[in-house]
Amino acid sequence: MSASPLGFAHLLDGLKAAGEDTRLRLLALIGEGELTVTELTEILGQSQPRISRHLKLLAEAGLVERFREASWVFYRRAVDTPGAALTDALLDLMAPDDDVLLRDRERLEAVRAARAAQAQDYFRAHAHEWDAIRRLHAPEEQVEAAIRSALSGVRVGSLLDLGTGTGRILELFADEMERGVGIDLSAEMLAVARANLERAGVRNATVRQGDIYNLALPRDAFDVVIVHQVLHFLEDAPRAIREAARVLRPGGRLLIVDFDPHDLEFLREQHAHRRLGFAPEIMESWLVQAGLVPQSHRLLAPKGEGGLTVSLWLARDPRVVLAQSPQGPAQQNKEVA
Repeated sequence: MSASPLGFAHLLDGLKAAGEDTRLRLLALIGEGELTVTELTEILGQSQPRISRHLKLLAEAGLVERFREASWVFYRRAVDTPGAALTDALLDLMAPDDDVLLRDRERLEAVRAARAAQAQDYFRAHAHEWDAIRRLHAPEEQVEAAIRSALSGVRVGSLLDLGTGTGRILELFADEMERGVGIDLSAEMLAVARANLERAGVRNATVRQGDIYNLALPRDAFDVVIVHQVLHFLEDAPRAIREAARVLRPGGRLLIVDFDPHDLEFLREQHAHRRLGFAPEIMESWLVQAGLVPQSHRLLAPKGEGGLTVSLWLARDPRVVLAQSPQGPAQQNKEVA
């Protein structure tokens, strides 16, 4: 994804911000992935106030982006700021075998290893919960194949994964998307997702903490939104669908993966499921109310009797973008039913 050229003032501010030893090292480290102030302090061996001041300058110049997750503050490379083009150019110019950057990268790997160990401890402690449910439905490989099939032929330039959990959906589409964003309310699960994405070498995806009912994301931002095994946990599934539809670009697709109606009450009692599946007509009515057009509905049968049937609903935003004409820029129209 090519970034827009910078104006003179933005370029000058960016060069001033980057033109210092520690700040250039910080930029190189953040280019490797999202990091906290604490982690950057540990890697560079400098005081937290000093690192925070440098990060503030980089953020003000638009070279990095700052976001809060519970009590943690993370920094990531700029994507949607005027300084993103300069960030990309500076990172491309850095020699990967430079001695200073190599030492910093070694310490970064040690921090990542510690983060991964912590995430895996959490995952092991809760793995039995996911395993108990996975045993009740079609194999995960079959579900993932169905997800890919549902989006076959669909542009996946920008992808939003709501309730990203372990980050598996972002990993699954890493080679097809330009950028991916995963949202989850659980800081613990986000730690698992970051560790998994780093281990898989996924560099075009980021995860962040957020409210599925009130996404801190602009309207018309994503080509594809996926909600995988999330809605049955929610009190207000229609509201979440409306919010997912809000961030879809014209012609974008929403894919919902959840369960067909069932009577396994223990999932409500032991695993916090609010809804025991969704009837097709109910889900389709919610999609229509959100302004989307249902496209397909597919069922995946469970492995045995009394298991869970997985449902996949695909819907699209009915707006279309007209090709740009000599008279002016493209216009967005609502499709006439």
